Amino acid sequence: MKEENINDRRKLKLLLVANRQHLSREDLRSLIKFLESEDFGFDVSLQYSDPCVHPELLELHRLVAIPALVKIDPKPKQIFAGSSIFQQLKNWLPRWEQEGLVSGIDLNLRVPEIEGSRTRKELLLEDELLVLRQENETLSKRVEAQERLLRMVAHELRTPLAAAFLALQSQNRGQINSSKFNEVIKRRLEEIEILSSDLLEVGSTKWESLFNPQKLNLANLSAEVILELEKLWIARGVGILTDIPSDLPFVFADKGRMRQVLLNLMENAIKFSQNGDSVSITMLHRTNQWVEISISDKGPGIPEEEQERIFLDRVRLPQTSNDTEGFGVGLSVCRRIVEVHGGKIWVISEPSKGSTFYFNVPVWNGMT
Repeated sequence: MKEENINDRRKLKLLLVANRQHLSREDLRSLIKFLESEDFGFDVSLQYSDPCVHPELLELHRLVAIPALVKIDPKPKQIFAGSSIFQQLKNWLPRWEQEGLVSGIDLNLRVPEIEGSRTRKELLLEDELLVLRQENETLSKRVEAQERLLRMVAHELRTPLAAAFLALQSQNRGQINSSKFNEVIKRRLEEIEILSSDLLEVGSTKWESLFNPQKLNLANLSAEVILELEKLWIARGVGILTDIPSDLPFVFADKGRMRQVLLNLMENAIKFSQNGDSVSITMLHRTNQWVEISISDKGPGIPEEEQERIFLDRVRLPQTSNDTEGFGVGLSVCRRIVEVHGGKIWVISEPSKGSTFYFNVPVWNGMT
C-alpha cells in the first residue's frame, strides 16, 4: 500500500466557541472525540474559545447563539449552532470530500451510492435540501418566538386596558370626578407606552445583529445614567450611593446596550424605594476577565421562587407595592443584552429586605 504524503493532505481548521458548561454536554464531548480521532485521512485543527474570555468572537463571527462550531478554513466559512452541531458536521463532511476538500475518510460517513452511482447533480440537490431543512428549522423557531410574543402582548396589555375601562365605568356612574378619571387614563396610557417599547425590544432581534462591542468606560457611563434619572430619584426622595474604584478597567461592551441595562436596573431600584431610602451602584474588578456590577435597593424584595422567572420573556410579576408597577419585560431585555456580551445576570433578594441585581461584563483585553 502506497504511503500517503503528509504534505498532500488537506487541512480543515475549525473553531469551537463554547463555555465550560457547554463542553460538559455529551454531544460536544462526542464531537471533540470524533474530531480528535486518528482515523482521519486529513489534518484537523480544532481550536477552543470561551466567549466569556474572548467575547469579541461573538461579533467577529456574527454569532447569536452558542455553542457554535465555525469552519474557518478553507473558505467559505460555515457556522453550525444549536443542539445538533455534531449531526450537522457529519452531514457536511462527505459533501466537503466530494468537493475535493478532504480525502481518505474512512469513518462510514458516506453511504455506498456516493462512490459510484450517484451523480454530482444528485449530491448538489441533497445539499440544497439540507440547507432548506436548516432554514425551515430556523423559520419555525422564529414563528414560535413570535407566537410567544403575541401571547405576551395580549396578557401584558390586558391589565392597563382593564383598569382604564373600569375608570370609564366609574366616571359614568358618578363614582369618580373628571380630574381623577383623567389622571387614571393618563397613567394607564403612559404604562401602555412603556410596556409597548419593552415588548418591541423583546420581540426584535435587530439589536442583536447590530451588537457593536468596543472599549468602554463603565464608570463614566454610570454617571451619565445617574444624571439622566436625576428628576426621578430627587422626586421620590431617594439617595444614590456609588462605589466605583478609580482604577476600574475598561470593558468590552456595546455602549448603547449597557446604557439600557443600567437605566432599567437603576429605574427599577428607584421606583421600588421609599422616601429616605438609598440606591447603591457598585462596580468590582472580580477577575482578570470580568467586571461585576451590582445595583441594590431597600424595596419590598422579590420572593425566592420568582427570582429566576423575572428574567424570562413571558413573565411579569404582580405588584409588590401599592404605588408601583411590577417588574416587567425590561428585565428580559437586560438578560438578553448581558448574555450576548457573554455574561450573566442574577438577583439576590428577600421579601421586605430589598434586592440586589448583579451582572458581569467582559474586561477589554486591548484587542480592537
